[in-house]
Amino acid sequence: MEAANIADLFSEALFIVVMIVTIIIGPSLLAGLVVATFQAATQINEQTLSFLPRLLITLMMMIFAGPWIVGKVVDFTRQLMLNIPILIG
Repeated sequence: MEAANIADLFSEALFIVVMIVTIIIGPSLLAGLVVATFQAATQINEQTLSFLPRLLITLMMMIFAGPWIVGKVVDFTRQLMLNIPILIG
């Protein structure tokens, strides 16, 4: 196994992780920004006010994008398992 193969596998795995995190956390960050803007405009300084919308949006994104995420991880794992003989030999 050459260093180029390892680097390719690592970069592909890292790209998949970044895609998954972006899809799950991105909308939650936007919701947090909207709630923080609302809190700044109304001067309500309640910490739990921003927690519930972010939690609900994160859970909804996991439910909505879950099958796609699992499919991506399974495809990458399947590709990795099928390429083991090629990578070793």
